[in-house]
Amino acid sequence: MIASTTRRYRISPTLRRDLLGLLFISPWLIGFLIWTLYPLGASLYYSFHRYDLMRPPSFIGFKNYVDLFTKDPRMGTVAFNTLFYVGLSAPLGVISAFLMATLLNTRIKGRSFFRAIFFFPSIVPVVVSAIVWRFLLDPQWGAVNATLRGLGFTTMPFLSNPDWAKPTLIMIHIWAQGSAIVTFLASLQDVPRSLYEAATVDGANNWQKFWHVTIPMCSPVILFNLIMAFIGGFQVFGLPYILTNGGPNMATEMYSMHLYRNAFTHLRMGKASAMAWVLFIVIVTFTVILFKSSARWVYYGSENDNG
Repeated sequence: MIASTTRRYRISPTLRRDLLGLLFISPWLIGFLIWTLYPLGASLYYSFHRYDLMRPPSFIGFKNYVDLFTKDPRMGTVAFNTLFYVGLSAPLGVISAFLMATLLNTRIKGRSFFRAIFFFPSIVPVVVSAIVWRFLLDPQWGAVNATLRGLGFTTMPFLSNPDWAKPTLIMIHIWAQGSAIVTFLASLQDVPRSLYEAATVDGANNWQKFWHVTIPMCSPVILFNLIMAFIGGFQVFGLPYILTNGGPNMATEMYSMHLYRNAFTHLRMGKASAMAWVLFIVIVTFTVILFKSSARWVYYGSENDNG
């Protein structure tokens, strides 16, 4: 009589733990595959095709990319508007947020109240902010121009003049720096008090303490906020779209708005996909440049002290 033996396959504890972990994060993985990875691959595929949602995609190679820089009459204006906005809004927004955080880090009365006020714009939806600012800056009925008239000044065409439209958008961007202020506040509170005490013993005044202690110790957070400001600036859409819709005279037509019009107004999905990948390359390039340059001005205390 031959005894039959049954083999039992046992899963190792490590494999069981890994499978359990994958099971728990499977909703996120499925969402990432469907809503992130697939759209990325599809946009890259369509960027090499002529596609209008009505007919099957037709392969045309790099024609969308070439036409973008050679046959699009608005591309020069759109690129200038975007670079002008990013070049001013990103550094000015970071500088203003850092200065406001420095002021809010001092011992002033009602400090918690002022912190809440400064943070409030960042939690207001961009649609609401844009509608409120459009009302405030209205040349006839706006509160800002009404105040200027009351003080004896002439009214300002903030959003209806091509020369003032982009600076006005930058001003509104500087106003909504609540998130950056919070991160700067956290960084400022982590600066060791002993460094300020040592600087005081060495005879440093308040400006010297700020320049030689505060800024270097907060430079990693400055780099982070600067990178986020550049990325957000290149992708800006809601504020100029609602306030000016690209006007006046295309003075505020940003890159993302031009991409949106090509995709959903003219149904040029292939060209819009190519624009999206060009924007991705530009953002990555600027980010790499910032990281490369950070070695000269960003101070990482733990790394430098150990090295």
